[in-house]
Amino acid sequence: MLTHKQLRAKALGNAEVKAEFEKQSDEFALLDEFLKARAAQGLTQAQVAEKIGTTQSAVARMESGSGKHSPSLATLSKYAEALGCKLEVRLIRKARPVRNVAGRAISRTTRAAEL
Repeated sequence: MLTHKQLRAKALGNAEVKAEFEKQSDEFALLDEFLKARAAQGLTQAQVAEKIGTTQSAVARMESGSGKHSPSLATLSKYAEALGCKLEVRLIRKARPVRNVAGRAISRTTRAAEL
């Protein structure tokens, strides 16, 4: 039987799985922040739900990232407040590909090798 770590490594060896995983990495990072913040406060989902005026199952859905429901900014702000945190939303510019003399996109490692 494979461990979680082994199974993950095997799955990420598949290019299609890896591409999909990378597309969702920001969402996974946010969900991880939610769980760490709640654990740091020593609160259960039910306790957070009570603080923000919802149900434990609604908090569980929000923390699961199931994709079926996207919580509003207001709900995320309430969640953060219940954990003694502040919600911060930022826009981060994506890295643009480096272009060669012919105008073709090249990887940064290729560009470094050309120099």
